[in-house]
Amino acid sequence: QVQLVESGGGLVQAGGSLRLSCAASGRTFSRSEMGWFRQAPGKEREFVAAISRSGGNTYYSDSVKGRFTISRDNVKNTVYLQMNSLRPEDTAVYFCAAAPTRDYDYWGQGTQVTVSS
Repeated sequence: QVQLVESGGGLVQAGGSLRLSCAASGRTFSRSEMGWFRQAPGKEREFVAAISRSGGNTYYSDSVKGRFTISRDNVKNTVYLQMNSLRPEDTAVYFCAAAPTRDYDYWGQGTQVTVSS
């Protein structure tokens, strides 16, 4: 079992930065691929970024590549999403998720990110 709690969301102007954190409890964090997803009002939830168990491999959607950076600390059981050069279209609820197997089985409650123009 993994419990995930996101933090760090808020209101920021376009061009600004935010750093999201996702603290995990449970024993499987270091054995889980971790991902960030987001859901904007009226839209489907979409993949943002993912990081392998060791942190050696990262993956990004085309819409955030070059602006967002995912990282993890397996000692602190925390995954981060550094978001730079934010745009109004980045406005969404951001969720972290854990995949101890092939699927993202565990999800956090989400944190709101609002980017004003």
